[in-house]
Amino acid sequence: MSAPRVVSLAPSATATVAALGGADRLVGVTAHCDLADEPNAGSAHGEESPTVVGGWLNPDLDQVAELDPHVVLTSDALQSDLADACREHGLDVAHREPATLDDAVDGFAARGRDVGRPEAGERLAADARGRLDRVADAVADRPRPTVYCEEWSDPPMAAGNWVPDAVCAAGGRYPFVDAGERSREVDPAAVERADPDRVVVHVCGHGDRVDPATVGERDWVDAPVHVIDDSLLNQPSPALLEGVERLARLFHPDAFSVADADDRT
Repeated sequence: MSAPRVVSLAPSATATVAALGGADRLVGVTAHCDLADEPNAGSAHGEESPTVVGGWLNPDLDQVAELDPHVVLTSDALQSDLADACREHGLDVAHREPATLDDAVDGFAARGRDVGRPEAGERLAADARGRLDRVADAVADRPRPTVYCEEWSDPPMAAGNWVPDAVCAAGGRYPFVDAGERSREVDPAAVERADPDRVVVHVCGHGDRVDPATVGERDWVDAPVHVIDDSLLNQPSPALLEGVERLARLFHPDAFSVADADDRT
């Protein structure tokens, strides 16, 4: 059986398929998907690269249908209506809505099944759990700093979904949004009362191109401000594991200095 033709309308799904070694199955992606490091994407179907079919919320579904995909990948509640519209076009859709860190990791295996690489999906999920276990061991029994994570700055929004889990997995406390809840506008007074030890800024769509002073100069912020590439925290893709590891080293640098030294001996 030939490899399935896949159209990914979600950047997180595209990144996950690439991590599964399935980038060559992608015949269509959105303008927001990043395959710069996957030069062979689309080559299994005789294409130099996948066709860009529009934005992640407003793709051209007629163009998607013309690509004759076996499956269209969508993700997040914001794409649920889009998933329905794809089905109305007669397209088979694999829609996933991860809300927590566990959901995101389980989703790696699910995406493997979606694109005909189930074993690769299971391996990717197992690797992710192993990485989380290693972080947990490194930060165990250490004081947990209180952390405020900002996903959007106008208005300021405290990050939700899997970010509270990511902070906890990295050895921090996150009293602003419960894991699995959507990101929401934050009350500055609530941040002041929580008195965070660290502020992490990962503005959606801005990468790491945010001046930390724009947050640090607020009269309700009194903590070091760290800017992290938003792709490491805002996407339920394998990049999220790098995000957890980055946070853990930020919160507990001594723990990883010791661990890294042990690895070298």
